[in-house]
Amino acid sequence: MSTPDVRMSPLSGVGLVASREISTRLKSKAYRISTLVLLILIVAAVVVLKLVGGSSGPDSTVGYVPAAAPLSAPLAAIGKSVGQDIATQPVADEQAGIAKLKDGSIDALLAQGADRVHVQVEKDLDGNLKNVLTVLAGRVAQNSEILAQNGDPAKVDAAVASASIDELPPLEKPYDYDGQQLVLGIIAGILIYMSLLLNGQSVAQGVVEEKTSRVVELLLSTIKPWQLMAGKVLGIGTVGLIQMLVIGIVGIAAGLGTGVLTISASAAIGTVVWLVVWYLLGFFMYSIVFAALGALVSRQEDVSGAVSPALMLVIAGYVVGISVLPSDPSNKFAEVLSVIPVFAPTLMPMRLAMGGVPVWEAVVSVGLVVLLIPLLIWLAARIYRNAVMRTGAKVKLRDALRAA
Repeated sequence: MSTPDVRMSPLSGVGLVASREISTRLKSKAYRISTLVLLILIVAAVVVLKLVGGSSGPDSTVGYVPAAAPLSAPLAAIGKSVGQDIATQPVADEQAGIAKLKDGSIDALLAQGADRVHVQVEKDLDGNLKNVLTVLAGRVAQNSEILAQNGDPAKVDAAVASASIDELPPLEKPYDYDGQQLVLGIIAGILIYMSLLLNGQSVAQGVVEEKTSRVVELLLSTIKPWQLMAGKVLGIGTVGLIQMLVIGIVGIAAGLGTGVLTISASAAIGTVVWLVVWYLLGFFMYSIVFAALGALVSRQEDVSGAVSPALMLVIAGYVVGISVLPSDPSNKFAEVLSVIPVFAPTLMPMRLAMGGVPVWEAVVSVGLVVLLIPLLIWLAARIYRNAVMRTGAKVKLRDALRAA
C-alpha cells in the first residue's frame, strides 16, 4: 500500500512560509525599533536641512570706507559673474570697519581709496573672495592705464561688459541636473543598498537557523525545497518593502511639507515608485542567491563568508554610485554599469531619481534583470535542494550543483 502524499499545493506551501516570515518579523521588536529610528532620522534630517536652508546668506560680505565706494558695484558684479554672491556694506571709517571685522559682521574691508584695492581681513582671506578681489584689482589697474592714455574707462567697461561669445548648438542635448534630484538619487541608492544588505542577509541567516534547529526537516515533510526557499524570500521581501515604503513616503511628505523639497509632487512620487520597483527586482534577484548560498553552511558565523561574493557586487554598484554620480551624473562608466543586472539595483534607481535617463536604458535595465531572475531561480533551487538537508561541514558549490 503506497504512502499518501501529504505535501501542500505549490501556492499554499509558498504562502504558508511567507505568512510565517511576515508575522514573525513584523512582531519583532528589533524590526519595529529599527523602522522607528530610521523614521526619526529621516524627519530630523529634513528639519535640519530646513533650518540650514532658511539661514542661507551671501558667500561673503565686504565692507568699504567712503573713499572706496566706487569699488562696491564692480566688486558685486565681478562676484556674480563667477558665481559668488558678494554683499557690500558701507562703514563710516577704517576704525569702524575694523570693529566689524572683529565681531564677524564682514569678511573683508576695502580700507583705503579707489585707486588700488587695499584689503583688510581679521585672519585669513577666503580663497574665492581673493580671486574676485584680484580680478577687481586688475580692472582698477586697467582703468588707471586707460586714463593715463587719455581714454574713457566707462566706455571701455561698457564694451567689455557687452562682449559675448557665439555659442553653437551642442552636439547632444544637455540635461540640467537639479540639486535636489541629485540628493534624492543618493538617498534612493542608500535605501536600496541597506535593504539588500540587511534583508538579503536575513534570508541566508534564516536558512541556516532552520538547518541548525532541524525545523527544515519538518517543513520539507509537507512542502518542497523550492517552496520553502520562495516563501522565505517572499516573506522577508514583503517586510522589507513595507519598511522602505513607510520610510520613503514619510521622507518625501516631510520634505514637501516643510518646503525643503521644491521639486514637483509627480517627480517625488516617481522617485518612490522607481525605488519600489528596483527594491523588488534587486531583492528577489539577490535574495534567491543568498538563500542558495546560505544553504551551503550550517553555522551562523559562516553566513557572511558564504554570501560575500554576492555582497561584493551589491557593494561595488553602491560605491560607484555614491562616489561618481554626485559629481558627474552623466558619467559613461556608471551609465554602462547601471544596465548590467548585478549592478543595476543600486545604480539605476540613483540615475532615475537624478533624471536624464533615456527611456530605452531604463527598459533594457529592467528587462535584463527580469530575464535573469528565472535562471537564478533554477540554479538557486538546485543548490538549495541539494544542500539544505546537509549539516556539518560547508557544502562545496560544485557538489551542490552536481548532486542528484
